[in-house]
Amino acid sequence: MSRPSQPNELTRWTIHGERVVDDSRRGRLSIAEVELPDGVRFEQYVLRMPKASIVSVVNDGSVLMMWRHRFVIDRWVWELPGGYVDEAEDPAATAAREVEEETGWRPLALERVAAFQPMVSTIDSENLIFVSRGAELTGTPRDINEAERISWIPLSDIESMMQRGEIVGSSSMVALLWTLARYR
Repeated sequence: MSRPSQPNELTRWTIHGERVVDDSRRGRLSIAEVELPDGVRFEQYVLRMPKASIVSVVNDGSVLMMWRHRFVIDRWVWELPGGYVDEAEDPAATAAREVEEETGWRPLALERVAAFQPMVSTIDSENLIFVSRGAELTGTPRDINEAERISWIPLSDIESMMQRGEIVGSSSMVALLWTLARYR
């Protein structure tokens, strides 16, 4: 399939204004007044989140994961370590820092492999995916606010865990699918 050399501006949505409802370091919620190409106008909530780094640490056919409770969906799930990128912080530095703070393991060389937006229709939340082949145990105590349990999960178990709904977060799903494609 060929890509058009220039976007068709006739299909661009027009934003007539955006008013902030709430603003914090975790995100800015606003309401945008939108006009579709056919002239229909409506309001839509828009959430703008800070950039996040997520890390798939792979070692001997396993991946480092955290078992944690997510209050918004009120479920216990497996996730990869990661977190928000501080202003002026290098996303790779964020990735390394978050793995160590959340798990007590320091990733070896990090490779940035992808960037994605999980819900482009409503949320601006760039997620940067990093992969590390290996990690060293630092002795840093894991953050009790982050995870109930830290485990090395065999890559061969990941697909069935996704099917059972044990892994549901888009950042973990994207990074793990990428990891499976490369390392399985």
